[in-house]
Amino acid sequence: MIGDWYARNIYIQDSPMAAHHRRVYGHPSKVGYKDIIQLWKAERFDPERLIDLYQTNGAKYFTACGVHHDNFDCWDSTHHPWNSVKVGPGKDIVGMWEKAARAAGLRFGITEHHGRTYNWLNTSKGADTYGPYAGVPYDGCDPAFQDLYHPPHEDTSASYPKNPTPEVIQDYLQRMLDLIDRYNPDLLYSDGGIPFGEVGRQMLAHFYNRNIERHEGRLEAVYALKDPTRHNDTHLGDYREGVGVLDMERGVVDSIHPNPWQTDTCIGDWYYKTQAIYKKPSEIIHTLADIVSKNGNLLLNFPPRPDGTLDEEEEWTLGQIGQWLRVNGEAIYGTRPWTRFGEGDTTLAAGAFAEKENRVFTSADFRFTTRGQTLYAIALGWPEAEANWNITSLASQDVKEVTLLGTDEPITWSVNPEGLTIETPDRRPCDVAYSLKITL
Repeated sequence: MIGDWYARNIYIQDSPMAAHHRRVYGHPSKVGYKDIIQLWKAERFDPERLIDLYQTNGAKYFTACGVHHDNFDCWDSTHHPWNSVKVGPGKDIVGMWEKAARAAGLRFGITEHHGRTYNWLNTSKGADTYGPYAGVPYDGCDPAFQDLYHPPHEDTSASYPKNPTPEVIQDYLQRMLDLIDRYNPDLLYSDGGIPFGEVGRQMLAHFYNRNIERHEGRLEAVYALKDPTRHNDTHLGDYREGVGVLDMERGVVDSIHPNPWQTDTCIGDWYYKTQAIYKKPSEIIHTLADIVSKNGNLLLNFPPRPDGTLDEEEEWTLGQIGQWLRVNGEAIYGTRPWTRFGEGDTTLAAGAFAEKENRVFTSADFRFTTRGQTLYAIALGWPEAEANWNITSLASQDVKEVTLLGTDEPITWSVNPEGLTIETPDRRPCDVAYSLKITL
């Protein structure tokens, strides 16, 4: 496969994925998504090794994709025959992830993207408008496969369906309750707002109540969802601040958010793509520092190949992040925002899907986190020769001590009306960004 949204795009005649599909597998009137699912085997999938790799390199929670927009359940689904146990891999993918994550002591989450399926996958009901197969219906028109493709209707938009049938809505509820009851996720993510009105709220209430039962009256569950207004799509389900944790897909907020929030992003495409250009470790680390300084968490996807493994570059990138966190994790984990998230002229573009605008940070850019009376100033660059760091936000502050995480070398510093000036030591303790530990 060649990246995101394959199940939809192979039925859009002029898309690159449609061209790829026809030349590699055949025309979608004969070979459609139902047949591609059969080819997925995940024959080298080793969740214990992958969870160990993630945890060793800094992960504190892990989430698995339960069902995407393609109407294929990656668990032993009670209510849907198109699932990873009965079709394709012959494995309970979510169940295997859950077992490995919990054995490692990680919080376990599941993402669900099923609210859009009814219309998102409806491109399968079309036909070519030109060429040798013009007018020949795609395989989604075959009544024998309507349990995968849904019955015919007119909506082919990529957003939530405008007029879903009662059967579609009840199907969503049954499958989500099954997912929650089987795997008891600590985190549940919906790709949008709360879907389908009262039914979506019923699902969320069940998720919270089950979690309270498991934790002797304490609510420890996290529900992550999108604010449609931040994603420029008001037709994306319901949202109200405080009902769950705000999620920003491939983006950040512009300032310190009053409640914890989450960025979900990927080092490349959401699905494995051989042509993908991966984010550099420096880009990921700078983004992480920015997110945490604004009261957020980073959920970072490493898409596996169809056989269930990561490629060499993905594992290298993961290792680079881990190296940085082993030096600087004290400035990240368990911290809280300061009175301001940072300083410097370089900022990340705020908003969902805004990360395409990559920024180059300098030694004048800092992101702040705190723990008690300790302030961490994460410098996003190393000063040039004979230059120093200068943190203007700390001008005339009562500073007691300054150290640099990762080194025992004494740090020379002074406070003046222009800021806290810190002489750079002779040796860098790591690459990319550097955490100054400041006792006030």
